[in-house]
Amino acid sequence: MNPELLLTHFNRISKSPEAVPSLRKFILELAVRGKLVEQDSAEEPASELMKTIQAEKARFVREGEIKKLESFEPVTANDVPFPIPRSWEVIRMGWLARKLGAGSTPLGGKSVYQEEGVPFLRSQNVYDDGLRLDDVALISRATHDKMCGTHIRQNDILLNITGASIGRCSLVPATFAEGNVSQHVAIIRLFLPAIREFIHMSLISPFFQQVIDDVQVGVSREGLSMQRLRLFPMLLPPLAEQHRIVTRVNELMALCDRLERAFKEQEDRRDRLATASFHHLNNGANSADFRSYARFHLNHLPRLITRTEHISEFRRTVINLAVRGKLVPQDSSDVPVSELLGRIQTEKADLIGVHAQEREFRESRLSNENIPFDLPSSWQWEPLQSVIVFGPQNGISPKPSSRSDAPRAVTLTATTKGTFDSRYFKQVDATIPQDSEFWLRPGDLLFQRGNTREYVGMAAYYSGEPGLFLYPDLMIKVRLSEEVSLRYVHLCALAPHARSYFSTHASGAQSTMPKINQGVLVKLPIPLAPFSEQNRIVAKVDELMALCNQLEAQLTTTQSENRSLLEAVLFHALNDSPHENDKNFAIKA
Repeated sequence: MNPELLLTHFNRISKSPEAVPSLRKFILELAVRGKLVEQDSAEEPASELMKTIQAEKARFVREGEIKKLESFEPVTANDVPFPIPRSWEVIRMGWLARKLGAGSTPLGGKSVYQEEGVPFLRSQNVYDDGLRLDDVALISRATHDKMCGTHIRQNDILLNITGASIGRCSLVPATFAEGNVSQHVAIIRLFLPAIREFIHMSLISPFFQQVIDDVQVGVSREGLSMQRLRLFPMLLPPLAEQHRIVTRVNELMALCDRLERAFKEQEDRRDRLATASFHHLNNGANSADFRSYARFHLNHLPRLITRTEHISEFRRTVINLAVRGKLVPQDSSDVPVSELLGRIQTEKADLIGVHAQEREFRESRLSNENIPFDLPSSWQWEPLQSVIVFGPQNGISPKPSSRSDAPRAVTLTATTKGTFDSRYFKQVDATIPQDSEFWLRPGDLLFQRGNTREYVGMAAYYSGEPGLFLYPDLMIKVRLSEEVSLRYVHLCALAPHARSYFSTHASGAQSTMPKINQGVLVKLPIPLAPFSEQNRIVAKVDELMALCNQLEAQLTTTQSENRSLLEAVLFHALNDSPHENDKNFAIKA
């Protein structure tokens, strides 16, 4: 063991979320390898303990509790891949246990559960740190008596042997009165109860958990057979050393508990600070307060953003501030929005003859109840229809094709993240003229017509070559006036108020995929800023999103480095400096 290496790097590796759980495993691994406490040559070796257990076994045979003693193949060095102290022994689990068997299911299954009766323990009651009886099932006394072969006794060890919780293991406390156990849990009852705490600690250690993983059986449901469990190679230190190991493990686990609480409290404080900072940024009462909160947030970004969730929240906050007019200052010399809208109307009048198929929707100013929040005086709320010069138009859904040269149609996944990802498409059986509007062109803005409530209405714009992709019926396409910034309107469509609008107005028979129609889409409230300010906002958003990307990369790198350092330190701390009296072994049984 090399504890100095662990201590040297502890401050850094303790910042990893995996630090305390890994430290717990490390402690247990040291314990079962004989590296946690010193051996004492004055103590009786484990070979004498085995004689005591053998004597107990003989007594049980004489008293008729067991019929005969079972013999087991010797344990070899292949069963335990690391050396152990000279004073230790290794023996099969079946040799140590006078009872080793799975529980059973009462006749009638869950129908026999009742409000009062004898506890019937299932896998959800068995945890490494003890039994959890809050939701324990109860069976009648008569049912319990019929299941006499699976009664639980004080000092038993319970081990989950099936399902996702396989390997979880509990000691039955001395205060436990009586109970029964399901077929998903094994009862381990030792000849010598004095060794049960060390055996329990061994079973939950990484080495034995790996043994359990290696011998699972069953295809549809993982399971551990009793025959496999009987052959487990159990490490057996001298009894006095077992007690010292268990005491030391308990002390160190209590320290881990404190470290875990301290880490959680630190993270909770950081989360509260980040949440409060985001709240003040998004809800600043006036410009002076907002500038103060913004300076605080930007000055403390490395402390506030420590998890990917924080970065996601920061991205949402940036977009929210952008469309509220709080990201860049207003400029009184900018061309006003009213003049901008006049130019768009002129552009529409020139194009209407070209796009005769455009469906007309009555344009109107948004009513007061549809105004999500107040805007700077130079801005104006407008429905999306006000800035559209083509569309809205739904896509098409032709049948899939296996031809490699068939047209490509993008899937919903291509736009679900709010950006266009050309990797997601399928080949379709369709013959579409190259001048058709079902082909995507640069500048097309796509909205998801149907998806989960979280993603319905998600928008992305296409900036690739024309004629490469068709778009599906579950998307609606629009094209915007050249008098507005496509990037800015796209930000408006991703902003929290827009996501809330689409989620609220989506409807349909399928709850898993609500939909919006074209009428809902064109009434999306857009906080329209002067054109010059739109461009300044987009530039500022790009700058801050680049900062987000940088922070995300740094966070990923730091977490990866801390995780790698943690693994390396624990590996070397465990494997450096082999114990001076380690030995190879071949135990007779």
